Amino acid sequence: MRGKRSRPGAANTAKSSGMIPKTAQRSHFGANTVRTGSHVFEISGYSMHRDHEVRGLLSAAFNIGGHDWMIQFFPGGVNEPFKDYVSVYVHLHSKNNTETRVRASFQLSLVDVTGSTPPYTKATTKEFGPGSNKCVGLAEFKKRSELEESPYLRDDRLTIKCNAFITLVNHVTLLDEVPPSDIAEHLGKLLQEKEGTDVVFVVEGKEFPAHKMVLAMRSLVFKAELYGGMRETGMGRITIGDMQPAVFEALLHFIYTDSLPVMDDLDRENYKEIIRHLLVAADRYAMERLKIMCESILCNNIDVKTMVTTLVLAEQHDCARLHDACVWFITSLSRMEMDGVMASQGYAELKATSPLALVAMWEKTCKVGRASKSSVHAGSLGV
Repeated sequence: MRGKRSRPGAANTAKSSGMIPKTAQRSHFGANTVRTGSHVFEISGYSMHRDHEVRGLLSAAFNIGGHDWMIQFFPGGVNEPFKDYVSVYVHLHSKNNTETRVRASFQLSLVDVTGSTPPYTKATTKEFGPGSNKCVGLAEFKKRSELEESPYLRDDRLTIKCNAFITLVNHVTLLDEVPPSDIAEHLGKLLQEKEGTDVVFVVEGKEFPAHKMVLAMRSLVFKAELYGGMRETGMGRITIGDMQPAVFEALLHFIYTDSLPVMDDLDRENYKEIIRHLLVAADRYAMERLKIMCESILCNNIDVKTMVTTLVLAEQHDCARLHDACVWFITSLSRMEMDGVMASQGYAELKATSPLALVAMWEKTCKVGRASKSSVHAGSLGV
């Protein structure tokens, strides 16, 4: 027998007198067209090829699902790591220059021609499309020593049957955009409808049913409180202190939806107040993304009236970006505005409770002021 040598994926249409093709196919139609078929690849003179490290014996091309396919058999394994195995591959021989994708499942079987032994079968699946690798197969199809002692090899002849299930994926469907993720919407409904809740939080007398697993998934602090070794008995009802109901409600909304709730009913000052408290809650429950979101909102809403309060918040909760934004805001103030800041109640409280923080702020402000006069961009400040 003469056989063509090639590695998987080689486009080689040569036929050999030792390879006898037999092909049959049928079609099923649905949302995507599914076509099935089979091809029998008979190899004679097996012993002539077994001692070669890599030898790809190609079948004749056969058509299933409007595409040409070829079977490749490697008596010495597809490459050195698989030299103790025989390898079997199928590759797409016809060209695919369109956006069409083909999903192909193959059952590759060794057949005992006498029918006394059931087929030895393994399966493999691949989706073929523009730019994809054109072959699929099994490098460890069967141990070569086992094959040579089996009834599948008779009179130095081997029979391989390939059953194919070819799905022609609808072209229009492929061009449709993938819908955006709706997991946040579903989780939001889970919170809203309260189905399956297993814990109730009480905040200033107001009750908030929730799901322990969702909270534990989103916050390591909640996980430790609800499932950790230090959890208390009777954790079905938990009282939350030092937090407003509106803030806890916003916290739950973020936990379930990964977004802040709409707060159009609040004026600017009340909105900023909620965000400040929400930043504290985010820090308390180790929710870094929420903390950064709140920090970003506050950075863009610093004013003379709330600057000191915001600065204290930044100091207490290790918000470096918010602290720097306050410092930069101070450097932009006029003398009269600065006098107003120093006369504020917030400044008096900061001076009384955190004198070191106040000193650090003024030192940094002086550095920023000098840097500004030297035309140093704010993004390059390294203090």
